Amino acid sequence: MFFNRRSILGGLGALSAASSFGLALEQPRSAPILTIRGKVGHTNSSGEAVFDLGMLSRLPQGITETETPWYPSKTRFEGPLAAELLKSVDCQGQNLKVSALNGYAVDIPTNDFRRWPVILATHVDGKPISVREKGPIFVIYPFDREPSLYNEIYFGRSIWQVQSIEIG
Repeated sequence: MFFNRRSILGGLGALSAASSFGLALEQPRSAPILTIRGKVGHTNSSGEAVFDLGMLSRLPQGITETETPWYPSKTRFEGPLAAELLKSVDCQGQNLKVSALNGYAVDIPTNDFRRWPVILATHVDGKPISVREKGPIFVIYPFDREPSLYNEIYFGRSIWQVQSIEIG
């Protein structure tokens, strides 16, 4: 195969030009369950990033088996690592306002997601989390791995029925 210098340099120029603009995420293939807006560099819908369950499942995943105040025994939570979600949207802020389906919201520093393997649980004990059971997304800290997190501050940040994140 023959490549001339101009076509290679032209291709590299187009690649670097594309990287100077926000890269688009893939489009959801089913109903979105999470919307991320605010200080993001990568979007896929009118200045925001929307994710369906399939998109979330293609991000690097985490598993946390832990005791929580919300379940009677040790429970297995699975879902995308929160830090990987922030990377996927090119998070450019320091604070997150995480909102639930019922309008409840909590503030979480982005540093929490970068410091610990926090997951956005989409499965509990191997089953998708229904809205009735605190789904579709539940913020779970690694309480058993980091005992210092087992307190009211982090329980308060462990919001369930997550539907959106505003990055500020």
